[in-house]
Amino acid sequence: MMHPRCLSALAFVALMAGRASAADDPKKPEKAGPVKNLTETTHTITVHGAKIEYKATAGTLPLMDDNGKTIANVFFIAYTQPGHKASDRPITFAFNGGPGSSSVWLHLGVLGPRRIGAADVGDRPVPPYRLVDNESTLLDVSDLVFIDPVSTGYSRPASGQNAKQFHGVQEDIHSVGAFIDAYTTRFRRWDSPKFLAGESYGTTRAAGLADYMQDHFGMYFNGIILISAVLNFQTLSQGPGNDLPYLLYLPSFAATAWYHKKLSKDFHGDLATLLDEAEHFATNEYSVALFKGDRLSASERKNIAQKLSHFTGLPEDFIRRANLRVSMGEFNTRLLRDRDLVIGRYDSRYTGRAISPLNMRQNYDPSYTAVQGEFTALFNEYVKRDLKYETKEHYEILTSKVQPWNFGAARGGYLNVATDLRDAMMKNPQLHVFVANGHFDLATPFFATQYTFDHMNLGEKLRKHVTMGFYEAGHMMYLHPPSRQKLHKDLSDFIHKAVAG
Repeated sequence: MMHPRCLSALAFVALMAGRASAADDPKKPEKAGPVKNLTETTHTITVHGAKIEYKATAGTLPLMDDNGKTIANVFFIAYTQPGHKASDRPITFAFNGGPGSSSVWLHLGVLGPRRIGAADVGDRPVPPYRLVDNESTLLDVSDLVFIDPVSTGYSRPASGQNAKQFHGVQEDIHSVGAFIDAYTTRFRRWDSPKFLAGESYGTTRAAGLADYMQDHFGMYFNGIILISAVLNFQTLSQGPGNDLPYLLYLPSFAATAWYHKKLSKDFHGDLATLLDEAEHFATNEYSVALFKGDRLSASERKNIAQKLSHFTGLPEDFIRRANLRVSMGEFNTRLLRDRDLVIGRYDSRYTGRAISPLNMRQNYDPSYTAVQGEFTALFNEYVKRDLKYETKEHYEILTSKVQPWNFGAARGGYLNVATDLRDAMMKNPQLHVFVANGHFDLATPFFATQYTFDHMNLGEKLRKHVTMGFYEAGHMMYLHPPSRQKLHKDLSDFIHKAVAG
């Protein structure tokens, strides 16, 4: 998950161009010390009728500089099945995004053996919340290691160390990469098929890690799992001089208007038909219109405004006054204004009462507040009660303490780690990529992700190593039960395929 404040202001407005240089970054972790505060517990779970016995390991790995001085302690929770040879058992390293997010969302949302018991849209649970066995856990096909980057979760800089040395694009890749290398060595998993799984900014991290781990540690992965991906931030940064996001958000706006029954009365098709039409319009007429800019004639402008109104459910006059460029914030606050509602950014199926009905900026995201309390309460109880892990540290679910985030050489333009992923795939042509997209995700819209992969210049053979999955939900598509079940099947199939080569 992306931080609701950080990325609305930071990643969508003032992000970067090109690639950050490692030469601009502070010292990199070189090695790790012994695991601290280690706890191990055993558990069982039944998945699709099969009983699975597993071990849960929680602890912190100290990261050291080249002088052997501890610079950070990284917290992790691992789930492994005993009795398997390392070479027969895949292992997946998982994390969320932010920047500033712990791994709790993927952990208790979809991948781990236990998950929150939340219902989907329209049925918010009342505390106390409940944790349930996760029938969609990926533990049936892969061991799992959930990583909290420095300053998130229980991970902290060592005493006397400046936290800023971990808060940046490359700094983050270096520290998480050092952890993965240390874990793989300590727990003897070099012979295992290896995967990375990231969500949101975690996909940015995963793309950078794939290339970094190959070049610096000689660690090659079988697969990369990208959930609600953002690799090229130009696709998201709506503003003067960058028309691209207005095109790429349109299908998600259309899906949202369809869900809330705000489409023009002359549309009677299903969602798939609508998305095909919206993508075709965005790729053709709409892109040409925005390219023309002020050269667009009055009749052309009126025609485009009418069609945008057809796809978005917004008034034609409002679209004309917005110069045919409606931002995500404007859409979220304007679509259901007649009901005094705002819609969710992470998942546009969610709505909440507008605190300031005439405001064109959202005061909060109802799709985030709907789940924040449940994830927070259940993790804090679970880690102590079930995993027996005790610490005086506060678990940072989602923190702004990592700000300002260092974008290095990319500062001032748009970060694009799609080039890192492309390089990793070209150096390791056995690498497979799975991308999960939610139709109702307004944080990382699916059409922007498709655009990014369409412009990676992978070549015909490597393009076949990229698999796209689409779900009738939002950024955290796994909160929607049918999507969670579909995601589990898709990921299981992907891991089997990537291991087979």
